Amino acid sequence: MGDLPGGVRLYRLLPDGSIVLADRDGAHDLGPERDLLRFIDDGQFAHYLVGDAATSPERPSNATVKLGVVGPRSAFTPHAHGGEHFVLSLGYASCGLYDADRDRVTEVPLTPGELIRIPEMMPHSFANRDTSPLTILAANTGYGIDHEDYAITAPEADRRAAGPADGMVAPPGSTGTSTLARTDYLALAAALRDIERVQRLRGAGVTTVKERLAARLRRLAHRLEGPA
Repeated sequence: MGDLPGGVRLYRLLPDGSIVLADRDGAHDLGPERDLLRFIDDGQFAHYLVGDAATSPERPSNATVKLGVVGPRSAFTPHAHGGEHFVLSLGYASCGLYDADRDRVTEVPLTPGELIRIPEMMPHSFANRDTSPLTILAANTGYGIDHEDYAITAPEADRRAAGPADGMVAPPGSTGTSTLARTDYLALAAALRDIERVQRLRGAGVTTVKERLAARLRRLAHRLEGPA
């Protein structure tokens, strides 16, 4: 990659979930030793493209965009974000979402190339259904992973519910510029624990026979299309 202009980076997102970063000085695999940050849970990793872990309304970059690497057959701890959230799956994922209108957890399976928008403060989790690492591209408005409102879990919602009242309340999943300030944290904690119960019963999910065949064909296509 010595012919790349200075400052240009090329990310090669491989079918096996690994990521190769190249610039004019050479290429290397992205790894936790030098390129990846802990991403909510142990064993999950993030690499920022826009913004950084310290992004916040007080230190804004308007949004953060990052690559995420989700471990095989694993899921994030259910949580809610202070800002809206977009996730592009490059593998076989599953998104568990709390549907406040129907008072139930909805599981949305994702295949490579599908992007999902999750409104601010909607309780959710994200799982990798495959036996290989899953690469995702995640964009959040307003918050980096170090901010206290980036990923609010059930214990954190309980803690906030026990604190001073902070104004009007709204059910989990409602939208609006003041959603965070109006959140009913007791209801949020209950919704997050509903997702946790579904996770315990169903696990991270599995891939179908058709998906496993498609994955093998995708790896073959990568070998044919990749650099000689």
